[in-house]
Amino acid sequence: MLRLAARTDDTSPATLWLADDRPLAFSLAGRPGEVVTEGLARRGDPRRCQAPHPAPVRLSGPRVSLRAVFARPGYRRLWAARTASQGGDVFNTVALSLLVLQLTGSGLGVSAVVVAEIVPVLLLAPVAGTLVDRFPRIRVMIGADLLRAVLAGLLPAVSGNVAAVYAVAFGMSVGTVLFNPAANAVLPALVDGDELIAANSGIWTAAVLSQIALAPLAGLLVLTAGPGPAFAINAASFLVSAAILTRLHVPAPAAGPTVRSGWVADAAAGVRLVTADQPLRALAAGQLLAALSAGATSALLVLLAADHLRAGPGGYGLLLGAIGIGAAAGPLLLTRLVRHPQRPAFVFGPYLLRGLVDLVLAAVTALPVALAALVAYGLGTSTGAVTFNALLQARTPAAARGRVFAAFDLLWQLGRLLSLIVGGVIADILGIRAVYYLGGLLLLLAAGIGWNGLRTAAPRT
Repeated sequence: MLRLAARTDDTSPATLWLADDRPLAFSLAGRPGEVVTEGLARRGDPRRCQAPHPAPVRLSGPRVSLRAVFARPGYRRLWAARTASQGGDVFNTVALSLLVLQLTGSGLGVSAVVVAEIVPVLLLAPVAGTLVDRFPRIRVMIGADLLRAVLAGLLPAVSGNVAAVYAVAFGMSVGTVLFNPAANAVLPALVDGDELIAANSGIWTAAVLSQIALAPLAGLLVLTAGPGPAFAINAASFLVSAAILTRLHVPAPAAGPTVRSGWVADAAAGVRLVTADQPLRALAAGQLLAALSAGATSALLVLLAADHLRAGPGGYGLLLGAIGIGAAAGPLLLTRLVRHPQRPAFVFGPYLLRGLVDLVLAAVTALPVALAALVAYGLGTSTGAVTFNALLQARTPAAARGRVFAAFDLLWQLGRLLSLIVGGVIADILGIRAVYYLGGLLLLLAAGIGWNGLRTAAPRT
């Protein structure tokens, strides 16, 4: 006996294929577009679905390896494009921070670069998401790459003017506001649903390894040759990404909505989609609470190392390395453990792990314990990011993914900005340990809210 639920666009009979390749025919009762409620069927005994409550089919396929998704040409192209631009971003981040520090001589000046990168997300995310859903997403990504390439190429020419540097950083963030939702929206069209974990793992692993391998090289390059070559590498990385994307073709169903309203109405529809769907609401709450925690704890890790762990600059480097080790290992473990992203333990369990780590960091002073805890933190960060993205991609209709991902980017950056401001004040008044205690509690709250939201919601096929 099988429990069936489906959405139909007509009232014609449908066929469900069983695991042993024998078909089970059944008839879907209802008007076009209705969700048909739960029914019962047996082999050889087709009948209409008549029970009063919906019961969507829960998907659970075999685990998918990275090799399987890399066998898909479309995924390889998207992965290569994103990896190229992410590698350039590493050079740009290091060079920009060192340049602004040299021009302003203050940590506040460097923090202003972060603000210049966050503000475009707060201002433009709703419009960017609507644009991503209205226009061909590959073209949006190529346009964003070309914009960022031009701006990155301008940085050496304006490197003596701090205001111009901030303006360029703002403009490059505008390109990122467009590129990231489009890239996340395109990915599900290039792989099957049960491949989303592996596909996101491949992209995340490349980003982490780029950070670990290229950040020291970027610092050495800036120290020996100045920031100009690093900015040139970043500009070239965007051109490489754009060139790769010109040969990426996305299947038509993922191209965007066929029915359009005004820009404001489309943006509002994206917000309603998030607020009306319980799992999406749970993901949104988790995203905001995690940002409120991580914005401060990540930025102030250097203060924790100096004031609480008494580790000094060398110890701070070890702490960053521990996070990197855990973050690199996380996606590789996911592809061996997770079949599909809808299990609350794999989506919000990492928040629980990270919250406990923050509490441990606030309580202990032994550097070895802190290093072990931060390996676990990196593991939770990477696994949580992969499963979170995969569930968001699986849960969101293809025509609305740009708006939904832009909305989640907005939540992340808003929470991060508030966290940076409030965390700095708390650290000055109550000390760095209070920041990590509060950060840990916020993550535990995010885990609880999200876990309950996913556990009580019906899965979407």
